[in-house]
Amino acid sequence: MQIRKLTALQDFQRCVELQREIWNESDLETEPYTTFVVANHTGGQVIGAFDGDLMVGFTLALVGIHEQTPYLHSHMTGILASHRDRKVGRLLKLFQREDALSRGIRLVEWTFDPLEVRNAHFNLNSLGAIVRKYIPDFYGITSSPLHNKLPTDRLLAEWQLDSRRTIAAVENIPAAQPHSIVTIRVPAELELWRKSDPSRVEAAQSAIRAEFQQWFSKGYAAISLQRTAQGAEYGLIPWSDF
Repeated sequence: MQIRKLTALQDFQRCVELQREIWNESDLETEPYTTFVVANHTGGQVIGAFDGDLMVGFTLALVGIHEQTPYLHSHMTGILASHRDRKVGRLLKLFQREDALSRGIRLVEWTFDPLEVRNAHFNLNSLGAIVRKYIPDFYGITSSPLHNKLPTDRLLAEWQLDSRRTIAAVENIPAAQPHSIVTIRVPAELELWRKSDPSRVEAAQSAIRAEFQQWFSKGYAAISLQRTAQGAEYGLIPWSDF
């Protein structure tokens, strides 16, 4: 597997093709290749994963500013179904981290669906990101079947690239478990409900939204995701600014 920065128009156009294969959204909601051109031109990132000559995944990041400090907002990371569970996502993110640090950028942010616990495990446990913000219906209702016509609620991942937490995660050093932790449960029945009872998924989403907003308002951060017999549990602890 080769990971490299993308700079050619044909590579940007292949990213658009991958989007369609992965998300199956309408043309209106699919990022055009010109977005990739602009991201590359303005200091963002377009990174591709290749299995031989075949591009099987990509990451698109845009430049952002917090007060006077630049950071990267990782807008999209997509991997073909044939290449999931082969560490392609981790390779893309580690390349993203090294490239950002080489340019003096210490923070990457991105959003993810709080109901997608596989992504949560990857973001919090494998990469060492934390979450302190919940954004209700970030993109509105989309045409993607992956979103099931639900509000596109998102958690905002903060990846401090040179923090002790991130370094430990990327070097596979086990994290110490905090003594005082609160949990937010994602029910195990969620996948079944997606197929048989979408109203229950929306009710679960609403309850989880309220819990996250309650704890975030008290200064807590989500730092972990653990599988349980009942589903999965986010772990949250008090957290101050970096």
